[in-house]
Amino acid sequence: MLKAITHVNVWVRDQDEAREFYTQKLGFEVREDVTVAEMGNFRWLTVGPPSQPELQMILMQPDAFPASADTIAELQDVVAKGAGGGVIFEVEDCRATYEELKAKGVEIVQEPTEQFYGIDAAFRDPSGNQHRFTQMAEVQQTT
Repeated sequence: MLKAITHVNVWVRDQDEAREFYTQKLGFEVREDVTVAEMGNFRWLTVGPPSQPELQMILMQPDAFPASADTIAELQDVVAKGAGGGVIFEVEDCRATYEELKAKGVEIVQEPTEQFYGIDAAFRDPSGNQHRFTQMAEVQQTT
């Protein structure tokens, strides 16, 4: 059976720009940054939050996989529009995280908002990906 999620792909326009954003603005660690000459200088770049060492976010450029120029352009367009999906990050204090990210110049697309599941907000990375960060509400479970 499937055991765990270890890697999540995030399409990025520029890997150097993405590396700087995810490490400098979000505080992630670089997990792997390898260029493979035998594969046409393919670059494998992963980052992750220090509190979750088993998870790696792959920061991959659309032109890194074999596809037509049209397909690559379409994928780049979808990402730039923020329509390519995103990641939801758990935070302890959504409003404090909002203030911290805003002070670092991160593009906020939704301020902290009360929801039935907690408080959440959203930001965009330099490639256009829209991600959310959520402070989960205390949920009482009934059995």
